[in-house]
Amino acid sequence: MKIAIGNDHAGTDYKNSISNYLQSEGYEVINYGTDSEESVDYPDFVHPVADDVENAKVDFGIIICGSGNGANMTANKHQKVRSALCWTKEITALAREHNDANVLSIPARFTSEPQALEMVKTFLTTKFEGGRHQRRVEKIACS
Repeated sequence: MKIAIGNDHAGTDYKNSISNYLQSEGYEVINYGTDSEESVDYPDFVHPVADDVENAKVDFGIIICGSGNGANMTANKHQKVRSALCWTKEITALAREHNDANVLSIPARFTSEPQALEMVKTFLTTKFEGGRHQRRVEKIACS
């Protein structure tokens, strides 16, 4: 499975931790994030992740910024992206089960690294339930 990951300066440590975990589990990771804590503009690192998800070059995306909001808003500008801003593994599970989220947005300043890793594990192992949720997901994109 292929995962694209992007982050701004607030998410560098988280990105490194998550990337190391993913690689240790056999995932292929494409890193679009900054490797510095020097201030950068999050859209520059999120759009490439969303492009890869939208064009089916990867299975999922993970994006990280301070609040998770800016990254999430940026990713959701892409028509085939359903990015979910999550801060617990329970919300992460629901984002996959009910919304078929294909990008996980992590708020680095409001979660711990262990929490973020648990959310990533949950995101990648939780399946979309389909059923009544499929109809709703089909209504999300603007045509």
